[in-house]
Amino acid sequence: MKFLILALCVVAASADPHWFMMPADEVALVQNTWNQVKTNEVDILYAIFKAYPDIQARFPMFAGKDLDSIKGTSGFALHASRIVSFFSQYISLLGSEGTQPAIKTMLNQMGQNHKNRGVPKQQFNEFETAVMSYMKAHVSFGPNVEKAWGDAFDKMYAVIFSNLDGQPMI
Repeated sequence: MKFLILALCVVAASADPHWFMMPADEVALVQNTWNQVKTNEVDILYAIFKAYPDIQARFPMFAGKDLDSIKGTSGFALHASRIVSFFSQYISLLGSEGTQPAIKTMLNQMGQNHKNRGVPKQQFNEFETAVMSYMKAHVSFGPNVEKAWGDAFDKMYAVIFSNLDGQPMI
């Protein structure tokens, strides 16, 4: 089902130059909830790795290491900051027609970088599941917030997955 939704997003992207726009109320929900947790970089990455050790194994500096022993290291904090900063930038750009080209550019680059490393779509979906679980445990998260986050991930993954498939969105 998730793949079907993403496929429809890709088709919509080709047909509608404003495909990336989300309703203002959804953008506000995503931005407001993200703002409540975005300074918890280390905890967010820890939660992702804890839920999905296969994602941790993709990072050479963390592969095969005890998660609890690396959580307090500067390398872990730095990488957590990079991941959360990227995600924060994406979220901050949502909701404005003028930022659509920037969103596409950054997501195309993210998709290409991860394609080059052989990261499968499954791990992106695991990342989403882990982030959503973290969010649900740390902010007020009703059906409207869950839908808004689902839309934000679907739009992000439409671009990233197109790159993984070898067809960047232009």
